[in-house]
Amino acid sequence: MTSESTGPKQNAQPGTTAFWNDPKWRSVLYQLVVLVMVGLLGYYLVSNTLINLEKQAIATGFGFLDKEASFEIGESVIPYSAANKYARALLVGVLNTLLVSFIGVILTVILGTLIGILRLSSNWLVSKLAAVYIEVFQDIPVLLQLFFWYAFFYEVLPSPRQALSPFSGVFLSNRGLVLAVPESHPAHFHMFIAFVVGCLIVYFVRRWARKRQARTGLPFPVFRVSIGILIVLPLLAWLAGGAPTAMSIPELRGFNFQGGQNVSPEFTALLLGLVLYTAAFVAEVVRAGIQSVSKGQTEAAMSIGLKSTHVLNLVILPQALRVIIPPLTSQMLNLTKNSSLAVAIGYPDFVSVAGTAINQTGQAIEGVAMIMIVYLCFSLSTSAFMNWYNKKVALVER
Repeated sequence: MTSESTGPKQNAQPGTTAFWNDPKWRSVLYQLVVLVMVGLLGYYLVSNTLINLEKQAIATGFGFLDKEASFEIGESVIPYSAANKYARALLVGVLNTLLVSFIGVILTVILGTLIGILRLSSNWLVSKLAAVYIEVFQDIPVLLQLFFWYAFFYEVLPSPRQALSPFSGVFLSNRGLVLAVPESHPAHFHMFIAFVVGCLIVYFVRRWARKRQARTGLPFPVFRVSIGILIVLPLLAWLAGGAPTAMSIPELRGFNFQGGQNVSPEFTALLLGLVLYTAAFVAEVVRAGIQSVSKGQTEAAMSIGLKSTHVLNLVILPQALRVIIPPLTSQMLNLTKNSSLAVAIGYPDFVSVAGTAINQTGQAIEGVAMIMIVYLCFSLSTSAFMNWYNKKVALVER
């Protein structure tokens, strides 16, 4: 006679564990729950905002971009008048921000690199002067520096009638810097195209020279050849276009200059403040990158007879770039974002133009959203380019 087992039931077969007991599926479930909660919160905030705006009879959406702006902008890269629409006004602000950021980044990299190299100079005076520059401009807030340069132009410099003229056709006054420039001519556009083509040729020449030197050990005068290409090609385009020499020379008429190219005090003050402030941080980045290269590299390069300039350009800087580029990217982003302080000194950047549009239309949410999106695009594009360049110069192990 057999007896039935009264013990506990057998566990489920391996591989049939309930999904809520599986760590992998449980983590997915938690993430889905969090995502749903965030979505519901976002829906609540958006719907509540729209209801409140509707109760206060405040229009929503981006339809205002197609309306007449009805305000002037002091400086513009493209033609603009008050009769244009808000969309064009905002485009002017974007281009103004891009202009000061692009020029500022280039000047900052050049000045910061120079100061960083001078900081490591064996000359005591040069090294200490570079250190003083770094300490002074790092420790003063950038906004105060902008106020200083703005006040310098308007309080220290003379009026246009007593303008300083260090060179013929160049005038400096409290109305800004006025320069003599060539008059508009089709040949100038052809010169620009020739310069771009020259830059492409220089790029391929540098690649060929590096491969040639790696293969044969023979150096190639890349710098001199590059300068020659960048000068000769635009010169040939200028000659082919009729060699125009007409100049637009500024002349004092009434209370201001007419003709030439005027660089406003607001633009100059903003550019000086951003460049001098950010270059102090870039100098420290460059100094740290150079010091990261072991002294043995320098000694080995000098032992084979390389000049100090060749040691810096061919041995030290290529290795230091892998340390310099990541923090340099952060400083470039900081300069671009700090350009939003232009509103404090009256330069019409994107934040200033968008702020005027918000005041006139009352659509603050859309305006602030556009400001955030524009600066996000600036930052992401800069980061993408610098990351690409970082990969190009990275050392590849064999």
